[in-house]
Amino acid sequence: MKSPFTFTHTAPAATVGKQPAIFLLHGMGSHEEDLPQLVQDFKDSHHIFSLRGPIVFEPGYAFFTNEEEGKPVRTVFDKVLVYIQSFIREAIVEFELDEEQIYVLGFSQGAVLAQALALTMGSAIRGVVALSGYVPDFVKTDYQKQPVDHLTMFISHGEYDYVIPPQYGKDSKAYFESLGAKVDFKLYNDGHGVTPENHQDLIAFLRQCK
Repeated sequence: MKSPFTFTHTAPAATVGKQPAIFLLHGMGSHEEDLPQLVQDFKDSHHIFSLRGPIVFEPGYAFFTNEEEGKPVRTVFDKVLVYIQSFIREAIVEFELDEEQIYVLGFSQGAVLAQALALTMGSAIRGVVALSGYVPDFVKTDYQKQPVDHLTMFISHGEYDYVIPPQYGKDSKAYFESLGAKVDFKLYNDGHGVTPENHQDLIAFLRQCK
């Protein structure tokens, strides 16, 4: 891979034919070792790529910076989104991935990017898990968007999330449904995190994605 990202990669046990893949994008202040635990059930059947954000943000890293919550710095966001798009496309070729089974899972700012990827990469992304995220206004108004009527999504949020309000998740559900995507949306009795119930639901969602 020629990508500038630091990342982890695990390959499935199967070696015959093209295999599906899950790309993981962590939240602000975290790192590439954070999210793989959420998809351990798929390590024998999927390639799993977990990217590290390029910006040092103690105690970990970030993919982009914010002017304020809900408003990423546009120049940083634009650049990192293009880099992630390139990473996914390069991985599809280099690891001979199944182009019809590419999934992105993100938490917090990773969920923001996951939803932006779905809107800009079109049929290259089959499904998205967006945990506690949102869609920036400039992505909705300024980006050249691709059709998402093929897309299946699992969007979740904590009812008591004071970092990214749950209304943002509800807005994402309504927005993607208005564009024709199939969306499974759930609220949990939690703040800014992933409850065991949320974890089991996202696993169930990914299992039924074919």
